[in-house]
Amino acid sequence: MTVLKAAIIGGGNIADKNHIPALKQLPEQVEVVAVCSRDLGKARTLADAHGIAHAFDSTTQLYQQCAPDVVVICTPNNLHYPQTMEALEHGCHVFCEKPPALNAQNAREMADLAAQKGRILAYNFQLRQTPEWQLFTRCKTDGLLGDMYHIKAHFLRRRGIPGWGYFTNKAMQGGGALMDLGVHVLDLALCALDYQVPDSVLGNTYDFIGKAGGKGLMGDWNPATFEVEDAAMAYLSFPGKASIMLSASFALNTQVDKDRNLELFGSKGGVKLFPFSLHTELAGELADVQFPYLEEVDIQLKNTAAFLAACAGKPSNVCTAEQGAILQEIIQRIYESAG
Repeated sequence: MTVLKAAIIGGGNIADKNHIPALKQLPEQVEVVAVCSRDLGKARTLADAHGIAHAFDSTTQLYQQCAPDVVVICTPNNLHYPQTMEALEHGCHVFCEKPPALNAQNAREMADLAAQKGRILAYNFQLRQTPEWQLFTRCKTDGLLGDMYHIKAHFLRRRGIPGWGYFTNKAMQGGGALMDLGVHVLDLALCALDYQVPDSVLGNTYDFIGKAGGKGLMGDWNPATFEVEDAAMAYLSFPGKASIMLSASFALNTQVDKDRNLELFGSKGGVKLFPFSLHTELAGELADVQFPYLEEVDIQLKNTAAFLAACAGKPSNVCTAEQGAILQEIIQRIYESAG
């Protein structure tokens, strides 16, 4: 088996704690040869911490000196598009952090170029690798749920506006809670409906708490420079009358500090995802079926392995470039509906 050469673009926490450790656990498939960051010192520190040979502050030097086969993009949202396009032009497979881009046009161009170049472009929606989601897909495939027709998906924080980084900077992030949190559960909901494109999208966004300030549970933020939504709500309607209700928040006056879940309703059965329970009829009676023995897994490792499987032409459930383009179009439609 050919060992692929991988380069990391971005020197932050997601590269340090997620992507590099996962790649290092797959030495028979991939070798991390370089880290690239606009801050050379940061790139060198990260490379040294993980025993990676090269560090760069220029992608031009990266491609000239290392010629990677795979590029993993771990940078702010506004850099996903240009850095992905550059990597694809150099003939690399690309594993990009979510969301795909700042807008639907960029995500479509990324997918089109990947297809043109014959390269894999995938996005790091690692909740697809949870045991709960894997069990849902088996239940769906086995016909236990019937036809899926409604999904409630939410990722809510009570006071979880990040007090660091660029999360409240609209130019760099493109949005707030929807772009950072909501995309995770939206991806799963769309998977459950085979990634259809909705007929209609109705959305609202809010920034009351973000702009007013208050107590934070993830560090302090500056309400004077808060430029994104602190909450987003949307209703999506699909061909055949299927629907998704989506909610995402950095800050919302709700009871629990954090609540991430999906409820999926089918004509034969329904599921609450976390923790997994199946709601159906058995032997003529209503039944709730629990699954207490699901094993914990490293979902980043499994998603990285799924990406590498796609690069090798093997079956994979990683989020594809085409799915990313559809998701980004829906996000844009939500923002446009909210006005």
